[in-house]
Amino acid sequence: QEPLLESGGGTVQAGGSLRLSCTASQYHYMVTWFRQGPREGRDAIASIYSVDDKTMYVDAVKGRFTISRDDSRNTVYLQMNRLRPEDTGIYLCAALSYYSATWYRPSMYKTWGKGTQVTVSS
Repeated sequence: QEPLLESGGGTVQAGGSLRLSCTASQYHYMVTWFRQGPREGRDAIASIYSVDDKTMYVDAVKGRFTISRDDSRNTVYLQMNRLRPEDTGIYLCAALSYYSATWYRPSMYKTWGKGTQVTVSS
């Protein structure tokens, strides 16, 4: 079983919505969504910490994306609204067994999913 499995990607027009899911084979305290573009590294999008449901977002998605979790299903969701062409990329989730203030650094994570493609057309 994959440690993390993403789903929910697809192709939408600008202004549309998608909900991504990241399902884990075990419980993780901190789960973060990243986006990888065709020629770029992995950019952090949003993270959630289970102890107090603390959520963190990068400025580009604040007010448009919402991260949430259902611990009974070991699943973290990323609701993406008002999508823009620049949101296009492969969305991956990554997990930690502790809280990190540097959640936005890909190098912090050893557990990754394989990603789901999101394409936003203009």
